[in-house]
Amino acid sequence: MSGGSEGEGSGTDPDADPAHGAPATGRPAARRGRPPSAGLTPDGILDAARTVIENDGPDALTLRRLGKELGSNHTAVLRHFSGKDAILLGLAERLLDEALRDFTAADTWRETLADLARRIRRASLAHPRVAALVSTRVTRGPAELRGSDAVVGALRQAGFVERDAATYYRALTETAFALSSYEAGLHTLDREQQEEEQSAWRRSYLTASAREHPNLAAVSPFLPEVDEGDHFEVVLELLLDALETRAATSRKSSARKSSAQK
Repeated sequence: MSGGSEGEGSGTDPDADPAHGAPATGRPAARRGRPPSAGLTPDGILDAARTVIENDGPDALTLRRLGKELGSNHTAVLRHFSGKDAILLGLAERLLDEALRDFTAADTWRETLADLARRIRRASLAHPRVAALVSTRVTRGPAELRGSDAVVGALRQAGFVERDAATYYRALTETAFALSSYEAGLHTLDREQQEEEQSAWRRSYLTASAREHPNLAAVSPFLPEVDEGDHFEVVLELLLDALETRAATSRKSSARKSSAQK
């Protein structure tokens, strides 16, 4: 995100991937006056990155800014992460790890899926700017694999064959992340902007012309009462209801095929 003008006098970009922006030989010398960077850890770097994003927004996250937050030369970060994108993937994995903390599958597949979806929402709202930034990323890390396995396991418990379980897994997880990151995005607005968004429902929709928009006018008194939590729960219940219906159909189809083969 930073231009070449941010280089350390060599014309290199401190936010570039090491293969493109780091010196070809030797380890970059620490900036004079900076403390040694031997104490840096991946967790410490991710802590600092999350703090920068949550306090000042995603554009503020640069390797130079991280170095300042960590009290170290910014190039020391590259000993732990290949570049800024790797840090973002680390933050995405950490968000999932937080969502899955103390998770255990419920007795029924429906309860398991509902719990996982709500965990994603809670973690996203706890770190809204990070969630809005990384919700579409595929981390391939242990937390993501654990969560994915839990979702697929619940779908297989419902009675779906593997191909259908794969399809519904994608649909469920991406919907949960989409709703959560959308709501998280609203939480990144300042208080005045959030109040403006809420008041818009009252000003614009309550004054809708009953002649021009009769259906909208009929429901407009109730629209301000529906918040983002309601949105999430309604969509979640609709998806689970649809899955329950399709699972029953899938089980009947499998039973008919098994009976015909006998």
